[in-house]
Amino acid sequence: MVLGRLVHYTVDAVLLSTVVAGIRRSSGFEPHTDLITEPTVRSITEKFLGVGETIFDVAQATAVNSSYFKKR
Repeated sequence: MVLGRLVHYTVDAVLLSTVVAGIRRSSGFEPHTDLITEPTVRSITEKFLGVGETIFDVAQATAVNSSYFKKR
């Protein structure tokens, strides 16, 4: 039960990070992590956002190489 919740929250966090990466890519707006004064929290936040960037890159590469997607 606890493991299931942990997996669920982890997947939710990765999805949130990926959405933020998509917003960053499409609009240019990104979270202002310099406002976080605690260096440890800032580092964790930047790594969290980096995971979303990686997932977004993989999803984009998959879409580009897939026959199920076409460019408008």
